[in-house]
Amino acid sequence: MTTLDSPPASPHAPRPLPDTARRVLVMGIVNRTRDSFFDEGRTWGLEAAVGAGLAAGRAGAELIDVGGVKFAPGDPVPVAEEIDRVVPVLAALRRELPEHVLLSVDTFHAAVARAAIAAGADLINDTTGLSDPQMAATVAETGASLVITHSAARPRCALPRPHYDDVVAEVRAFLADRLQRALAAGIPRERIVLDPGPDLNKNTLQTLEMLRGFEEYASLGLPLLAALSRKDFVGESLGLPKQERLEGSLAAAAWTIRHGARILRVHDVEATVRLVRMLEVLAGWRDPTGPLVHNT
Repeated sequence: MTTLDSPPASPHAPRPLPDTARRVLVMGIVNRTRDSFFDEGRTWGLEAAVGAGLAAGRAGAELIDVGGVKFAPGDPVPVAEEIDRVVPVLAALRRELPEHVLLSVDTFHAAVARAAIAAGADLINDTTGLSDPQMAATVAETGASLVITHSAARPRCALPRPHYDDVVAEVRAFLADRLQRALAAGIPRERIVLDPGPDLNKNTLQTLEMLRGFEEYASLGLPLLAALSRKDFVGESLGLPKQERLEGSLAAAAWTIRHGARILRVHDVEATVRLVRMLEVLAGWRDPTGPLVHNT
């Protein structure tokens, strides 16, 4: 069992995020949980989790996000247990993946973040918007990057019938406030990413309204992460189960890229990478890679 007392200084220097002014990064999801939303425990085993991360890297993911506790309501997972779930995966992936593939950990505990960074994580993906008062200071001290996500409930607690008078404005205000907290803790702006949190403590109509106003979050001047993959707002929009939501997820991803998203957190890495590369070519950010023989 991993000890939480007096954590050693990290031998790993977190690497900064690439410049996303003219590129979109694809983040592959690896859930080391028995009850994850989409993979339903298929990557619970250590070997399976590492294999999924390596496969995502081969498919073109430039970030791998490893999580040991799902966002949905449930019993608390002890911090030491969460560390024991994610650290071996991160350590193995850091040994095996190319250096350009960055590692992320999906956690809202500062102690987990510190252990993950020591094991090779470059980015902390906090889906609770700095609910742990030590998180911002930990990220600043270690030199990692941070995703700040909007969510309204306490971690792992339900929020029945969420209400917003103006969901776009209220989410933006939350992100602006948490951004200032992160900056005050000493995290440089270039190491901060914002995520409006589609479906997180929001119903489908609220999520759709938020996505229609997505560029409001881009106006905060930082890269945006869009976590849309297979989510319920896609399923309820199209009347489809999660196994049949790929096309809807890709359409939502394209919409958010058009309005400022620069990181896509996804289950379907290969299809998303192809979508992203085509949009980058259309935008003039990337040259075609195939032989140019048509009408030549």
